Amino acid sequence: MPPPETAVLRVLVADDNPVVRAGLTALLTSHEDITVVAQASEGREAQEAAHRHRPDVILLDVHMPGVDGLTALPYLAPLAPVLMLTYSGDAETTLEALRRGAAGYLVHGEFTVDQLLTAVRDASRGRPHTSPTATEALLGHLRSDGSATAHGNAAKLTQNRGVYSSSSSQLQHDVGHSTPLGAQLSAREAEIMDLIATGLTNQQIAAACFISEKTVKNHINRIFAKLHSTSRAEATAKWLGTAPRECR
Repeated sequence: MPPPETAVLRVLVADDNPVVRAGLTALLTSHEDITVVAQASEGREAQEAAHRHRPDVILLDVHMPGVDGLTALPYLAPLAPVLMLTYSGDAETTLEALRRGAAGYLVHGEFTVDQLLTAVRDASRGRPHTSPTATEALLGHLRSDGSATAHGNAAKLTQNRGVYSSSSSQLQHDVGHSTPLGAQLSAREAEIMDLIATGLTNQQIAAACFISEKTVKNHINRIFAKLHSTSRAEATAKWLGTAPRECR
């Protein structure tokens, strides 16, 4: 049974990269309706943590040392919806993950922070999400059957699976679009500015967005220039609309 709409979602993060784990944890826990109850670096740890903490959603990497994500997946899926979060977007891996019970499949670099948060929330309610590479793999597999039934299923899959299209990659953040400042920043800059406003460090932002710290610094420099700010605090105040009028 999915948790009530008002309940705090309990998430388990399983990834062998400690920076990615830290970034995802910082990102998720910066929202009041989500908390990370445990982390794991490989599949066996994930199974033990899932039995111990009973999360509502599990974020699971595919390639990990020891017990990998695909091996652990059949044991985790009965315990909680499992959202694959990985760099592996090939058709074989995607299809195998879904066969083994994955509730969704997101490929790094193909989703925004808001889309990840939506996918986590939706996974707890039984609503699957796949990112473009995974979706193409699924459609390609269905089309390879060469049957009308497969073609119809492909169309239905695209319509109903919560698929991310290129048009949905534009970040729909809560504050930037409601102010003139939102029009000054690119989608990525607005995304990073939202993360700055939540208090994340450059390292945590880099992990959450799956980019390097140097790239984060470059984005921040451009953000400061566009917002006419010299510090994170000043930029945040302007972004959130809390700066004195004469400073905006």
